[in-house]
Amino acid sequence: MITSKETLDALRDCPHYGIAELLQIMQVLRSENGCPWDREQSHMSIRQDLLEECYEAVEAIDMNSVPMLREELGDVLLQVVFHCQIENEQGNFSFDDICDEVCRKLVVRHPHVFGEVSVENSDEVLRNWDSIKQQTKHQETASETLEGVCRALPALMYAQKLGKRAARAGMDWSSAEGAFDYIRRETDELEAAMQQGSQQQIEEELGDLLFSCVNTARHLHVDAETALRSASMKFLRRFRQTEQLVTADGKDMSALPIEELDRYWDQAKRQISGGE
Repeated sequence: MITSKETLDALRDCPHYGIAELLQIMQVLRSENGCPWDREQSHMSIRQDLLEECYEAVEAIDMNSVPMLREELGDVLLQVVFHCQIENEQGNFSFDDICDEVCRKLVVRHPHVFGEVSVENSDEVLRNWDSIKQQTKHQETASETLEGVCRALPALMYAQKLGKRAARAGMDWSSAEGAFDYIRRETDELEAAMQQGSQQQIEEELGDLLFSCVNTARHLHVDAETALRSASMKFLRRFRQTEQLVTADGKDMSALPIEELDRYWDQAKRQISGGE
């Protein structure tokens, strides 16, 4: 692809860019006379970039920052266009093909809007969505629906989705108490594994304990990923306050015994507002 100076000037001086210009810019960057770095990239080489941009968009949502969200959604869109251009060069699909497929999916999965199906609430919408999704993906067994869960998801999210789909097939506890009881059982099994000293068994039992915690969270209508992230941020706030208290007393955290650090930790907890 040889791009004329007039085209490059037009793209550089465009008063307001749209999706057409974004697609064209990516095509130029990947062209023979474009950017050496962009030309060298593959799906695998920019795979992590897509993940990071999605997480940054989520962070913008968590921070309730409209300007940040606008920017980060643009970065996510850039990654979509980048991957699309790689496939477009191979003649496999174009950006229009992506739009066509997702639009058809939306129409098919909303028969209560684009068809004659009647629904009374959001729960019915979700049941219809799952049923249509299972049909269109030709998932005939419950196991196939579980195997259809994306394995690249963060582990907690993946586990929660597995438990949710297993529950639809009847493989579930009748209450949160039943799920919680498994936490106790798995804790005992982990303790036994620790006493035996087998690293492989310890890892297995710890995984079972985490999975039980995720199932309990699901029964309590808590998103496990969100809960752990909130706990991590709480830990960060308390750690920062603890360090400030230790430093104010002229001490070095790394040199203190855990018993003294615990006392500072408790003090930090009392000082942080909100009753954490």
